[in-house]
Amino acid sequence: MKTKEQLIKYCIIIVLTIGLAICIAMLFPHVRQMIIRFGERLLHRETSIYQEWFSMLLSYAIGGILLIILSGYCLLTASGKTLARKMKNEIRDCLSEINWRSFIKPVLLMSGVYLLGIMTIIRANLLYNDDIWRSIIGIGRWYDWSRYVSELFSIFIHADFHLTDISPVPQLLAIFFLAVSSVLLVYVLNNRKITIIALLASIPLGLSPYMLECLSYRFDSPYMALSVLASVVPFLFLSNKKAFIFCSIISLLIMCMTYQAASGIYLLITLFLCFKDWNYKQKTNREVFIFLGQAVLSFCVAMALFKLFLMKPSDSYVSTATASLQQLFSSVLTNIQTYANFINSDFGFIWKALIGVIFCFFIAKSVFTSAQNKMISFLAAIIFLGLLFVLSYGIYLALMKSLFFPRAMYGFGVFLAIISIYIASNFNRIAKIAAFALSWSFFVFAFSYGNALADQMRYINFRAGILLQDLSALYPNENENGIKLQLNNTIGFTPLVRNIAKHNPVIYRLVPEMMRDDMFTYFYLLSYFNYAPFNTANLNLESVNREGEQYVDFITLDLPVVLKTYFHTIRSDGKRVLVELNEGVK
Repeated sequence: MKTKEQLIKYCIIIVLTIGLAICIAMLFPHVRQMIIRFGERLLHRETSIYQEWFSMLLSYAIGGILLIILSGYCLLTASGKTLARKMKNEIRDCLSEINWRSFIKPVLLMSGVYLLGIMTIIRANLLYNDDIWRSIIGIGRWYDWSRYVSELFSIFIHADFHLTDISPVPQLLAIFFLAVSSVLLVYVLNNRKITIIALLASIPLGLSPYMLECLSYRFDSPYMALSVLASVVPFLFLSNKKAFIFCSIISLLIMCMTYQAASGIYLLITLFLCFKDWNYKQKTNREVFIFLGQAVLSFCVAMALFKLFLMKPSDSYVSTATASLQQLFSSVLTNIQTYANFINSDFGFIWKALIGVIFCFFIAKSVFTSAQNKMISFLAAIIFLGLLFVLSYGIYLALMKSLFFPRAMYGFGVFLAIISIYIASNFNRIAKIAAFALSWSFFVFAFSYGNALADQMRYINFRAGILLQDLSALYPNENENGIKLQLNNTIGFTPLVRNIAKHNPVIYRLVPEMMRDDMFTYFYLLSYFNYAPFNTANLNLESVNREGEQYVDFITLDLPVVLKTYFHTIRSDGKRVLVELNEGVK
């Protein structure tokens, strides 16, 4: 037995020593240069972000050294082994307290609800934005956004390093993750009781208009859903302080490495639990602040580890840079205002009215069931709602150039789910009806959205077909691959989409307009339809690279008209082609 333990110990020492030697070697600039050059030879191309990778390898090296030291302490020292053993026992004790069988039926129920909700999305069979080039090229490149878990997980889902379109498997996996998230959220917020009405009230978590965009992606959807699940899981370990802190840090790192838009969910649940314990006096103020401190500490540690050792800096359509201390307050206020403006413009009157009603019921329940002073509870409930709304946007609040696409705002849906679960549990019947009405409105909208995708896809293919037919008549020679293409204007939306937008304006931000001057359109037109005279080799040149020095707007060249139809006008000088699209009747 001792011989076996010694052998394991020596193997651990050898592995850690080799890893430490590699990390220390990476601290030297010439070693990092060799690694980058080796990667370029392996990929048969030079990287255009050499300096970025150079600095990232230094961060990885430092992080690796710290991880190896921590692993060595836990695996080789007596005190480290004791600490690891205690942590393991605490996690095991927390898990043993849970009746896992009680989750089976609720998970199946919510999986069925979410599957039914996205059925029209799956049926639409639309390649949604990034899906276009991923299905053609076969690479994910999630690591470009520090989503390493997504990158690794995709290998198992697709059973290959090379990605292929295996829909609807990723979307089915996504709704399973969301179903589990809904069940766990109800379990955590509702004192470990799972009821049908509470589950139905949690529907905004998985079918809010913003989450629907996430579920539209054939490749990304499971990792976006996993980020939600990772944010909820730590609260299964509330009964033990060390287990909660450890699992919070690990889960939050997983969240950051899947989809960072979920960063506010952990804070939402934390604050809700604190508010409930304070309002009902289930815990003393000291106990509430201790728990809040543990959660905030865990969050800050996870964010610091991610930023220092894992995050890859970016400054494209969204920036990872945060504002300076002098500008942070004004930057956060601007982001909050923009966030609120988007939600206000996205949601129609009925949705906003229902949300207002559930907010009123939340305040009413907080006051009527409070063990605190009623006036203090009333003011606290209002402040608490505002704080939850702000934090639902997560760490994006602090970014200088933040992201306001619907897929980045699904924290708002989780915020609504938390409030709905609260008012639907142990309160009056009208509150339950209000919570169910909001869930039902989102559920119904999911069908409208999926049908709108299908109708817009029909229109996109029609317009693409007649455009390519005209271009092929003008440029029939497949060897004319030096021609550059640029689009101006858009094709607009179908009457079906415009009809939905009358009461639900968010549809304009969810349904991809396509056929415009962006990368996805050029990939779709040129690669998806195999049109050789214009090829995707031109995508990195002046035709679509608006940030490069070579960009030339073809509109300024006054190109001669070579073809004019009802749907588009084609201008060209033989080497450059400008297509001016018409939207038609509005």
